[in-house]
Amino acid sequence: MRFLVDMPLSPALASWLSEQGHDAIHARDRGLDRTSDQEIFEYALKEKRIIITADLDYPRIFILAKTGEPGLILFRGGNYSEKEACSRLKQALEKIEEKDFYNSIVVIEKTRIRRRPLM
Repeated sequence: MRFLVDMPLSPALASWLSEQGHDAIHARDRGLDRTSDQEIFEYALKEKRIIITADLDYPRIFILAKTGEPGLILFRGGNYSEKEACSRLKQALEKIEEKDFYNSIVVIEKTRIRRRPLM
């Protein structure tokens, strides 16, 4: 899968995803560290990359866009260490089929993982 890890999360998460065989980049590596959430969304849409973030503004952006794409993974419920973020994301990748990450918001919390279709 193709991922864009947003600024609130460590670049180590993008590195870990790449080690797992995914095409993953961190926003900072594309010069998106000082751009708006809307611009990051547009970049991800153009590149067909699922956004991974802890920024609670993204669900609204996705809903208002009405595209159902590219997909969002949202970490909620506190701070995650690099190790914990990788572990929880691994659980989500094992639990949810690849096709279901697109057109969905996947919410990762400390105690549960849930998926909500966008369209």
